[in-house]
Amino acid sequence: MLTKKIIYWVATAVLCGIMLYSAQMYFRNTEMVQGYFEALNYPTYFVIPLAVLKVLGVIMILWRKSQWLTEWAYAGFFFDLVLATAAHHYAGHGVVGFSLYALVALFPSYFLGKYIRD
Repeated sequence: MLTKKIIYWVATAVLCGIMLYSAQMYFRNTEMVQGYFEALNYPTYFVIPLAVLKVLGVIMILWRKSQWLTEWAYAGFFFDLVLATAAHHYAGHGVVGFSLYALVALFPSYFLGKYIRD
């Protein structure tokens, strides 16, 4: 059980750290990120709302007061990370990057978190 808790907290820390790093990049370097969004053929008006949702998702995953909102936070991160990984792949940037690392960390964080709490 201790090993599973350690893996859960490491995976959750990696996931939340990557999402917070991404959000701060969206807030601090908005114009640069908008350029990346344009290069990937995504609308640029998503940058700031996406950063806000990433911060709120991290809060919900760590706070865990509402199981329903925590599930939505994990679902939102899953779709965000799958679409980001696919967009980078189709743009020719390669698949390996923070979006793939966070996607890999998302699964043990979600499933071990459910196992530990039940």
